[in-house]
Amino acid sequence: MTRPRELFEVWSLLLTVSTVPSCPVGVETIYLETIDGVNVEADLVRTDADHVRAVVIIGHPHPLYGGDRFNHVVRAMQEAALGLNCHSIAVDFRGVNNSGGFHDDGDSERLDLAAACELSDLIAPEVPIIMTGYSFGSVVGLNVSNPWIAGWIAVAPPAQMMSSLPSAANNPRPKIIIAAEHDQFTSPDEMATAVSTWSNTQIILANGVDHSFAVNAARLCNTALSQLLETIS
Repeated sequence: MTRPRELFEVWSLLLTVSTVPSCPVGVETIYLETIDGVNVEADLVRTDADHVRAVVIIGHPHPLYGGDRFNHVVRAMQEAALGLNCHSIAVDFRGVNNSGGFHDDGDSERLDLAAACELSDLIAPEVPIIMTGYSFGSVVGLNVSNPWIAGWIAVAPPAQMMSSLPSAANNPRPKIIIAAEHDQFTSPDEMATAVSTWSNTQIILANGVDHSFAVNAARLCNTALSQLLETIS
């Protein structure tokens, strides 16, 4: 996965302008073992609803610029999942915080999210998976394949990090892209061009925000997740 450094010189600053929502009620901190033997830390939040609509897996922004599972957009997606009767799993990629292993520029990180898919099958068999992520994490998620993934939500995926076509691009299952109106890395027009050949893909424009999503993250995550759940139901 290509990571042009000059595109992310302001990444650490963008992370500092956003507040982190409180951790969802009932969070369980767990460890997942990947297929290549790395233990990664994750937060599991379970709905107490009788009918679990989906398991939402969430990838965080770039770890070399401060991204981890405590990011405010990750938390916003967890809160949205809980409110919509879904379990959620937010993973710290390898090399981040207490996760083992080393950063691999998005390649081996796919195995971290794949391990979350395996957990999903254990805690909620035959329940659909919705793969989501923010920035770097969204691009990683778009490159994860699993037969139970029913759709993808990508919040501000940097087009420059998708030098090769993500595996989800040609998948007929639905994909929702949330594009920030003032994104410093990929404008909405550039995003529209980048995904123009993708199958079953919708763009939600996030008005008035930049790549940091300092405001309206909760509303946008809830809107996208609600739409995707309605599509796959």
